[in-house]
Amino acid sequence: MKEKIAALLVKYPFLKWATNRFVLVTLFFIVWLLFFDTYAYYDHRTIDKEIHKLEDNRDYYQGEINSDDKNIKKLYRKEEVERYAREKYYMKRENEDIYIIDSDKEYTSEK
Repeated sequence: MKEKIAALLVKYPFLKWATNRFVLVTLFFIVWLLFFDTYAYYDHRTIDKEIHKLEDNRDYYQGEINSDDKNIKKLYRKEEVERYAREKYYMKRENEDIYIIDSDKEYTSEK
């Protein structure tokens, strides 16, 4: 048996280094920390991705809140409330006609 091991060590010299108990223990702990521990690398990656997604959502909603605050500050004036009601809800005054013109289409004049 010892002869077979000696023959393998001569043929493959890295086995002497790889079978060292300190190397094996170190490799075991590295594998343990990377894959099986509570603070594993894979778990950190998934948590970091989720944190990044949540931060993007936070930035988006913060921007929406800021734009809504600006719109709310505008609506303190009576003229702005009237303009908003006319544009969004097509409200009108008494004895007034409203014509909605779709400006997205191009109209060509016929000769």
